[in-house]
Amino acid sequence: MPADRIEREIDIDAPIEVVWDVITEPEHITNWFTDSVELDVRAGGGGRFGWDNKETNRKHVSNLRVERLEPPHFFSFRWGHPDGDEPTEANATLVEFGLEDRGGTTRLRLVESGLNGIARSDEAKETFLADHTSGWDRIVPRLRDYAPTQRRDVAG
Repeated sequence: MPADRIEREIDIDAPIEVVWDVITEPEHITNWFTDSVELDVRAGGGGRFGWDNKETNRKHVSNLRVERLEPPHFFSFRWGHPDGDEPTEANATLVEFGLEDRGGTTRLRLVESGLNGIARSDEAKETFLADHTSGWDRIVPRLRDYAPTQRRDVAG
């Protein structure tokens, strides 16, 4: 059975308020995470993240629903559920961003969990885990590098 979670923890050289804005505001999300964003940033709010694969000229869209919002410390959403379906533990994983103020810098803890609960074959779960693990390995450093560049724009 594949692992049930992906975890990453990084320190970001930006205040917690800046990191919060960078992970929750669509105009920032498209600079480190996705190519397109529709997001209603409130508990229960819906949205979609989109990626354009330039090599294959294909688009991938992932539906999401905001689960928990505790500014500026915690943001979570379920994603990957089919169009028209409500996200559940059987069709969507949970992504959580926990932020800790470290006196001018921010510790970010990212967890994507519930991989074993989604209704897919073990082989599909292994592929999902590998794809999302490599995805977070690319995305988290981009977040770490992007947030400090927003210090003046967001906090100023």
